[in-house]
Amino acid sequence: MSKARNDVSDWWETSIIDMAPGQIRFRGHPIEELIGTVSFPQMIWLLTRGELPSKAQATLLECALVAAVDHGPQAPSIAAARMAVTCGLGLNGAMASAVNMLDDIHGGAGEQAVELYGWIDKAADAGMPLADAAAAMVDKWQTDRDAFIPGFGHRFHKPADPRAPRLLALVDEAAAAGTVTGRFAAIGRAIQDVLDARKGKPVPMNIDGATAVIYAELGFAGPLARGLFCLSRSVGVIAHAWEQMNQGGRNKGPTPPAYRWTYSGPNPIGDNM
Repeated sequence: MSKARNDVSDWWETSIIDMAPGQIRFRGHPIEELIGTVSFPQMIWLLTRGELPSKAQATLLECALVAAVDHGPQAPSIAAARMAVTCGLGLNGAMASAVNMLDDIHGGAGEQAVELYGWIDKAADAGMPLADAAAAMVDKWQTDRDAFIPGFGHRFHKPADPRAPRLLALVDEAAAAGTVTGRFAAIGRAIQDVLDARKGKPVPMNIDGATAVIYAELGFAGPLARGLFCLSRSVGVIAHAWEQMNQGGRNKGPTPPAYRWTYSGPNPIGDNM
């Protein structure tokens, strides 16, 4: 092979996929051997992690993906998708509009929670009692990052986010079966105890905190936790976009036309009265 050809073929390097005419291999597995034998969560794991998970690991991953698919048209990303459709975008454009909104504030808490859990895990590994490690790292997070603790508290679901206890119960079952260690479930609960004690009332673990427990238990890096959330929420996005497409409507904004925003700028007429 000539140097010029090597320069082109080496421009991109990947261990994810290999192709030739009539041949497709993912991480070394022929596609025809994967089709019909592995689940979609297993395929996600294979492509992102480089190996096939056990069925028990894939089942727990699937639980996290199922839990976060949607949170209603008031969620900014879902609202954006529905508005995009009324502006003439197709499903792909609506999905892109929605996913692009899943950043640090709306969509990033899972990644942040995995990072915080990692801090606590490291402190506990160094010999600090878990309760003390949780308290210390909550303090550190609020000093270095944000007053809000990612994965805890919910503006709508009070006193508890119904998804979190179910996911934690599934983690407990998986830990009892030896699929995961349960270490990060304990960390999540330790944070919960710290926040409840400090606030004097329940500060419920939310969907981000619970799915972060699962992603951390399964060994996913924080940035992948955000990516997996985007995959999960895309299911709700496409469902809402398709529903809006069938309902119709043109140029729908965030509120009905009869409602107006609050104007706080200068008012020449009012100033001269």
